[in-house]
Amino acid sequence: MPDIAQRNQLSEELSPYLLQHKDNPVHWQPWADAAFDEARDRNCPILLSIGYAACHWCHVMAHESFEDPAIAAVMNEHFVSIKVDREERPDVDQIYQAALSALGQQGGWPLTMFLRPDGKPFWGGTYFPPDARYGRPGFPDILKTIAEVYQTKTEDIEKNSLAITKAIEAPLSSTGMAAPDMGQILQIGAGIQRLIDPDRGGIKGSEDHQPKFPQARLFAVILDQYLSTGDEAAQKGFVLTLQAMCQGGLYDHVGGGFFRYSTDQLWLIPHFEKMLYDNGLLLELLAKAETYFPHPLWKARAGETVAWLQDDLRVGGGYAAS
Repeated sequence: MPDIAQRNQLSEELSPYLLQHKDNPVHWQPWADAAFDEARDRNCPILLSIGYAACHWCHVMAHESFEDPAIAAVMNEHFVSIKVDREERPDVDQIYQAALSALGQQGGWPLTMFLRPDGKPFWGGTYFPPDARYGRPGFPDILKTIAEVYQTKTEDIEKNSLAITKAIEAPLSSTGMAAPDMGQILQIGAGIQRLIDPDRGGIKGSEDHQPKFPQARLFAVILDQYLSTGDEAAQKGFVLTLQAMCQGGLYDHVGGGFFRYSTDQLWLIPHFEKMLYDNGLLLELLAKAETYFPHPLWKARAGETVAWLQDDLRVGGGYAAS
């Protein structure tokens, strides 16, 4: 058997998230050709773990499993383990989130995917506990099962991989469908508008404890609906939603910037993590709001958010994403 890389290889990476894992007993490798070459040489599957620095359950799984020497030993023996920062490689994350969706599972982070040495996925999930709980199997049991299946049921692995690959590629291929016309676009906008909570803004849920997300792209469609038709209900829904997000708990009134989502329908209690891409989209939304409905609130929140980005997320000449 070829020599196995007997060390964690993340210490030279630039990603703050990857550096958080540099002392794990897992022999992590970054996303690079060398990892795939090793998997081919060893004829073993790849364990791909994708997360980001502000992800709560990523840290939970890291503490429970990746810092555990016994679990790490199983990973090192049977897999080539690759760790990816989804903020550094959103292209990689997008592919394997789509793969998980093709398996009929809900995506999220940490994303845990099992791949063939050519990078094609054959099974996966998100967070797995170190032992069976929450209705989920224990991570060590999954590792041992996947390793055995990979070596003994090659045809099943091939079938799974082929089916997932086809499911991922289908939306990317040309369907010959014409682009939606203006009438269809307005119909979509009207449909989204009907989902807006008329009292508190955002997409309404069936229960007060359901979360609300700052879905900037959807809210931008509501604005376009108003600009195209003059529909005052669309204008009201857009302004109400943006105002609720800017004044409620979704916004960090101490440090600036928007949290990832509100855990309730009142925009009161946030999930305490802030993402660069969310804030970038919301800055665009604030700029549009200021263009069409000038208000001191939009300028204040935009300025505070930019200040937070510059103070807290800038790394060298660019920006981190969490």
